[in-house]
Amino acid sequence: MSMKAAVVQMVSTASVDANLKAAGCLIDEAAHAGASLVLLPENFVVLDGGPLSQFSEIEGDVQAPIQGFLADTARQHGIYLVAGTMPVQSRPRQIISAAGAVVPAPELIGDGRVRPASLVYDPQGKLIARYDKMHLFDVEVDDPQARYMESRNFEPGDNVVCVSTPLGRVGLSICYDLRFPELYRRLLEQGAELLTVPSAFTRVTGEAHWEVLLRARAIENQCYVLAANQGGVHNATRETFGHSMIVDPWGRVLARVEKGEGVAVASIDLESLHELRRKMPVQAHRRL
Repeated sequence: MSMKAAVVQMVSTASVDANLKAAGCLIDEAAHAGASLVLLPENFVVLDGGPLSQFSEIEGDVQAPIQGFLADTARQHGIYLVAGTMPVQSRPRQIISAAGAVVPAPELIGDGRVRPASLVYDPQGKLIARYDKMHLFDVEVDDPQARYMESRNFEPGDNVVCVSTPLGRVGLSICYDLRFPELYRRLLEQGAELLTVPSAFTRVTGEAHWEVLLRARAIENQCYVLAANQGGVHNATRETFGHSMIVDPWGRVLARVEKGEGVAVASIDLESLHELRRKMPVQAHRRL
């Protein structure tokens, strides 16, 4: 039986309150369209708002405004919510308690940077997975901003993360990760059937490479790709490409939002995915 997934496209601003309100409306639209899993874009909670440490939260703080919103929204709609990225001021760490249980023990980052984290919530509003962006966007682009240096504000993650949902095994990635196919091979080895790519791809790089990279990752890994991008003008120097989409394992674009805010919804059919993998066992043919 197929289930529906949705990608949300936003044009986030420097206002956290306005962004959360917009995200809430778009998630509501996706849920009413029947989506069981909803993906938000990178920087959904704030874009161009100054030092990100002022908006950051400690992982697992259910009283914090952003995580509280995400947990409540997932619970309200009974959905799996993959929360694009938000600034988190702690590294994910676990310890073994005296009783032998594995318990979270977040470690604060002490140098003023934060981690861009993609948090996953289940339909009960429980945080079930976290992926921290591994590859940071330190590049020059031929646009008005010209230079992007994420490493000034962000600390990169170092863990490959895959999480089980009723729609399939979801492999988590973020934006610039898309250019590093070895990450997706690692996710595939962990059983990924869906790949999430919350992004804030620039207009220039998006026009050149966005769709071809998404379709390539879908085809070479025989996975669904869910890509939620930012999609508009954010300030005098920052413009993002949009064209959020859902791509099937054959590389076909099933649904798309071009510019501005919107939601794209498509069915996820794991039976057809596994039938494709059976007929064309690409991974079994690998030599390297």
